[in-house]
Amino acid sequence: MKPIIFCDFDGTITNSDNIIAIMKEFAPEGWESIKDDVLSQKVSISEGVGKMFSLLDSGLAQDIIEFVKSSAVIRDGFREFVAFARQNSIPLYVVSGGIDFFIEPLLENILDLDLLYCNKAVFEQERIQIIWPYSCDDQCQNGCGCCKPSIMRKISEADTYKIVIGDSITDFKAAKEADFVLARDFLIEKCREEGISYQPFQTFFDCINILKLKLEAA
Repeated sequence: MKPIIFCDFDGTITNSDNIIAIMKEFAPEGWESIKDDVLSQKVSISEGVGKMFSLLDSGLAQDIIEFVKSSAVIRDGFREFVAFARQNSIPLYVVSGGIDFFIEPLLENILDLDLLYCNKAVFEQERIQIIWPYSCDDQCQNGCGCCKPSIMRKISEADTYKIVIGDSITDFKAAKEADFVLARDFLIEKCREEGISYQPFQTFFDCINILKLKLEAA
């Protein structure tokens, strides 16, 4: 089996969820109820994320970028994890429900951006609009926005060993498609509820050590 890694961004590569941080800093009242509806799966991820960003003026784009660049913290060991994957010829894709305009500035000096799949922002109207280049395929009807299982199916081959790394509800469907899951935070709860086998992690040094053991045992 050929290992391939699909890694979330917000709350996984970064220590906190950048969309939540952006909303706390810039959004008017009303965003929290939308967020709660997404987490409880009352609305789809694409509907919820689209609604939250539609609360924000397009003129805030540069302010948001600077805010994320100054406040977001890359989780310990991620640079080393990228190097580990490269040294072991393991493809590493970042697959995120986040938005290009704040993810790309954080990753551009760490990872080849051709390996990034995420949603896109448009600033041509009064409010920020989100578009979905990687929407659900015909096997998914969940309104994911950036549909991680669909991307996994597109990239993977019959002999692919799919490793998913994530932390939240946006990673749950991907975890169900994975051969091996590294989880933290809310994703741990969902894996427990659904009986999905996983290993917890706190830093990417943990991920390196866990995957080293996997490779040695293979």
